[in-house]
Amino acid sequence: MRVDLRLYAIIDPQVSGGHDLADLARRFAAGGATLVQLRDKASDTRAMVARARALKAALGTVPLLINDRVDVALAAGCDGVHIGQEDMAAEDARRLMGPGAVIGLSIKTIAQAAAAPLGLIDYAGIGGVYGTTSKNNTAQPIGPDGLRRIVDELHRRKPGFPTCGIAGITDSNAAEVIAAGADGIAVISALSRAPDPQAAARHLRTIVAVALAKRGHA
Repeated sequence: MRVDLRLYAIIDPQVSGGHDLADLARRFAAGGATLVQLRDKASDTRAMVARARALKAALGTVPLLINDRVDVALAAGCDGVHIGQEDMAAEDARRLMGPGAVIGLSIKTIAQAAAAPLGLIDYAGIGGVYGTTSKNNTAQPIGPDGLRRIVDELHRRKPGFPTCGIAGITDSNAAEVIAAGADGIAVISALSRAPDPQAAARHLRTIVAVALAKRGHA
């Protein structure tokens, strides 16, 4: 399944800026988010499923993915999952989710890019590109140059394979991420902690559109 990564909004209850999560989802969709992920590391399963259902209803046609939890994605009828290197194997996630689901994989190194099962996943979330306070991450940021090298490795293996940058992305550096070869940006704090999340989403979506146009992409 071809996935639209231009503005990938990540909703985390612990990084919500005091906003109601369903309201955040509605504002992101209205502002032009093309994909949304629920990343919830603290809630119990039942609460997470209820939250996912509420977000899905609020998003309308914008796809919703769940971070890590295939069981929650299936129970809530979500569009797919995003898995990390230490989560369920992509082979198992695909078998459980089925051929029509969106499955994304976190990639941090060229070695991971070289080993990723590109036939089983739909996109790679690459990073952390910049430093971030949204996630406990002890690894050094890879920067735009590191991002470019990983994108190049993925495209060497599978030309045009979809990618997005993640971590520390704001309106001041989003264009650099796209210039480095990514198809989109995954954003948490710059959206959720904005005074007007809908306006912030619209602004970032415009920045991405201009940067993609400079690269010759619509």
